[in-house]
Amino acid sequence: MALGLFRVCLVVVTAIINHPLLFPRENATVPENEEEIIRKMQAHQEKLQLEQLRLEEEVARMAAEKEALERVAEEGQQQNESRTAWDLWSTLCMILFLVIEVWRQDHQDAPSPECPGGDEDELPGLEGAPLQGLSLPNKGMLNHFYERCIRGATADAARTREFVEGFVDDLLEALRSLCNRDTDMEVEDFIGVDSMYENWQVDRPLLCDLFVPFIPPEPYHFHAELCCSRRSVPLGRQGYGQIKVVRADEDPLGCICDKTKLGEDMLCLLHGKNSVAQPGSEVEMLLCARDAPYLDTLQVMKWFQTALTRAWHRIAHKYEFDLAFGQLDSPGSLKIRFRSGKFMPFNLIPVIQCDDSDLYFVSHLPREPSGEAPASSTDWLLSFAVYERHFLRMTSKALPEGACHLSCLQIASFLLSKQSRLTGPSGLGNYHLKTALLHLLVSRRPADWEAGQLDARLHELLRFLEKSLLEKKLHHFFIGNRKAPHTMGLPEAVRRAEPLNLFRPFVLQRSLYRKTVDSFYEMLKNAPVLISEYSLHIPSDHTSLPPKA
Repeated sequence: MALGLFRVCLVVVTAIINHPLLFPRENATVPENEEEIIRKMQAHQEKLQLEQLRLEEEVARMAAEKEALERVAEEGQQQNESRTAWDLWSTLCMILFLVIEVWRQDHQDAPSPECPGGDEDELPGLEGAPLQGLSLPNKGMLNHFYERCIRGATADAARTREFVEGFVDDLLEALRSLCNRDTDMEVEDFIGVDSMYENWQVDRPLLCDLFVPFIPPEPYHFHAELCCSRRSVPLGRQGYGQIKVVRADEDPLGCICDKTKLGEDMLCLLHGKNSVAQPGSEVEMLLCARDAPYLDTLQVMKWFQTALTRAWHRIAHKYEFDLAFGQLDSPGSLKIRFRSGKFMPFNLIPVIQCDDSDLYFVSHLPREPSGEAPASSTDWLLSFAVYERHFLRMTSKALPEGACHLSCLQIASFLLSKQSRLTGPSGLGNYHLKTALLHLLVSRRPADWEAGQLDARLHELLRFLEKSLLEKKLHHFFIGNRKAPHTMGLPEAVRRAEPLNLFRPFVLQRSLYRKTVDSFYEMLKNAPVLISEYSLHIPSDHTSLPPKA
């Protein structure tokens, strides 16, 4: 029984051990799946190869990008180094330029060894071969020419001034009688300026220049604004300013008519016809620019011409001559015509005084070469004519008796006038001659202006002009000249301003510059013959030359 059970158990165990589901035999299914496994392995291998190729391409692309970035970084570093070097070079050049400019200013500020007592430097370049080798007449010829031609021709200047001043007094008095003191401008006494009142007028006919200041009615006044007093001003506006009409008791920077209620009989002079102002504010409507509280030069010129015409019609019956306007662009250019056919021109120039100084704003300056036109009709030209007259008078007191400074200016003005009639006007005018003389007056000792040194000083004046023309630089004598005498009482803003170059138009206008230089040397070439001819014979028409066009 037990043996039988053992046998049965052995059979069962053997059957279980040999069952294929429990212990499958190795390689039993290989023959069935071998091809499929190989095919899958090949496909997987192909995928691996493709992935390997893609990875290689990605690595190559990343390497190329890295190389490009490194190249760009290297170029940027080189550019930065180059830019740094360029900035350093520019900085060094700027420093060098500033050092040279400072040295030049110091050199100019140093006193001249020839003029130990001078207030201004002796300008360099006057010791070289001057005036292209052209020679001027000797001392004897110049003295003979001056005594025979110039001194005699200007002997009746005092009588001319006296006649013109008497007539202008009567004309301005008639103008005042026609004005309403409550609404019209008030005209003040005239001021004589320029060559006729500085005693160096040589051109014929003799011409008087008279400033006529005017002020607004109360309670208004003019507020002057100098362009040269501003921190930044264009070069072309250094010699200009603007004039604002303001109430005497209000801030000149603004108007209060829109902040307070004005009475029916109160008018605002700062606004135009379309404003709240009642009809009748004639001052504003005639003289101020449209939509601006600043005086308009064109409106002032029109008003002044109309006022002079009305004044003349009031007194015309008292005189046996006619009065006519000489030039359309100069409202105060007047001409007295006598019945004999002779005439006597003079200029009445409306001006506005700058505060309490001798500086005046003018709408125009007659008879001078045209330079840069003002940017706006509200820009008024600064005139230092009264300062110049005072300076010449003050300097003459310190010079020896019979000094030759005005004689030099007269001869140079005579030559320039004759040359202008031969070849036409150029960019050089009498004001440039006078400015050059003013610079030389403070650079030379008083003893250097004795009458016996007329030829040397005239030669030096022409050399100064030649140097200024070649450099295209002639500084205004007062604007920006801190060496101007303090006794003149110049406004501090004018003294501290940047120097004004009167020859700046030559930098911008090449044709005008070339014509001016050619005319200057032609004048020097003709000077000996012209002086010799006029010394021997004074033309019959010298006392009645027609006025300049």
